Amino acid sequence: MANFKQIDEARRLLGLDGNATLQEIKQAYRELNLKYHPDRCKDKKKKECEEMSKRINNAKDILFSYCAGYRYSFKEGDVKRNTMSKEYYEHLKRFYDGWWDNLDL
Repeated sequence: MANFKQIDEARRLLGLDGNATLQEIKQAYRELNLKYHPDRCKDKKKKECEEMSKRINNAKDILFSYCAGYRYSFKEGDVKRNTMSKEYYEHLKRFYDGWWDNLDL
């Protein structure tokens, strides 16, 4: 199992935020794989593309391995929190992020 540093580097290489769905990981991998696939690169950059392609594949493998071993909670509160719409989550985040700003302690 990879450590946090390896997982964080893999996430950054694929251009992912701190939170990502499995679908977002797959999409980021596909986009980068198309961009750096050695068969699509010109002769001058073929070596660079081969190296980057290896790094992208390794990053995908690290993240997929992490996701495969993740323990999911099926408790009602956790399910509700994890299934709320992105818009509702952003609304709540804006509310809570600004909640303590105006308090003079």
